[in-house]
Amino acid sequence: MKTLLKSVLLGSALSSAVFASSAADVQNNTNELQLTQKWDKTFKLSDKVNHSKVTFKTRFGTIIAADMYVPKSATGKLAAIAVSGPFGAVKEQASGLYAQTMAERGYLTIAFDPSFTGESSGTPRYMASPDINTEDFQAAVDFLSNLDNVDKERIGIIGICGWGGIALKTAAVDTRIKATVSSTMYDMSRVIRNGYNDSEDTKQQRHEKLSAMNAQRTKDFAAGSYDRDGGLPDTLPEGAPQFFVDYYNYYKKPRGYHERSVNSNGGWAKVSALSFMNTRLLSTIDEIDSPVMLVHGEKAHSRYFSETAFKSLKGDNKSLVIVPGASHTDLYDQTDIIPFNKIDDFFSKYLAK
Repeated sequence: MKTLLKSVLLGSALSSAVFASSAADVQNNTNELQLTQKWDKTFKLSDKVNHSKVTFKTRFGTIIAADMYVPKSATGKLAAIAVSGPFGAVKEQASGLYAQTMAERGYLTIAFDPSFTGESSGTPRYMASPDINTEDFQAAVDFLSNLDNVDKERIGIIGICGWGGIALKTAAVDTRIKATVSSTMYDMSRVIRNGYNDSEDTKQQRHEKLSAMNAQRTKDFAAGSYDRDGGLPDTLPEGAPQFFVDYYNYYKKPRGYHERSVNSNGGWAKVSALSFMNTRLLSTIDEIDSPVMLVHGEKAHSRYFSETAFKSLKGDNKSLVIVPGASHTDLYDQTDIIPFNKIDDFFSKYLAK
């Protein structure tokens, strides 16, 4: 059970597969992404918004695929919000739901796939990086800032789960971001370095992790491919902890399953975790001047990430919202539980004309 717990929290669960480039992966490395035009989200299209596919480039050269949602009632220049997460999810899942819901409330929004995942470009596939993923958010702000119907002085971001931590990291370096919401946050660098609840927070334990990942690099180089790990198994293991059951019931059931989702399927390249071992995502969030709202479930196993982050944030424009009775994954898609009214009030206040 300890191995199971450790694997899930590091983004490395029970299954692994060897990554080999497919035709789709090769296409995703071209300037013209092959974007799905059908509605393949895990939620229904709202009749209150106009939806379209958009792309934009990062400074590293990857091309980001995104869904844009514009309120049908929109006039003039709008406040805008970029959304991503959870870590290992795609824009057809929770981030798209958040983006569409906020568009219903009057914001122009985009939900995007991070570099190396989903419909976005980048090879090898299924890689993550604190620096590149921060750039993904900043590139989204670049894109929004140059839209004719967006007020570039009224741009916010929402990060969900692991992307909640990345959103805070981005807010610490990008002064164009006027307001940030982090929902059901994971600090990926902390959990990868230290284990869940800092249960592996010793130099020796980190050394063992690094040794295993560097041995994997040698193996991958020799094979010319990348072993993957972290996708949820097709069968729920007996005796799995409740948070694992919650993940399973979201990513592996019709509720949240998606064919392009890293978490729903084969998982990340095993060596992806290396860069997070050497980076502390939240090390400078005490310097964020812009408003921040942290949202977390009362019963979420991950609640301590938001509580710790909140203690680091400075100023009177920071808030922590604990949702009564909510688990970690409740804040992925349970629209009767996600505090959208409070999120809307927050952005209305800080992205006001």
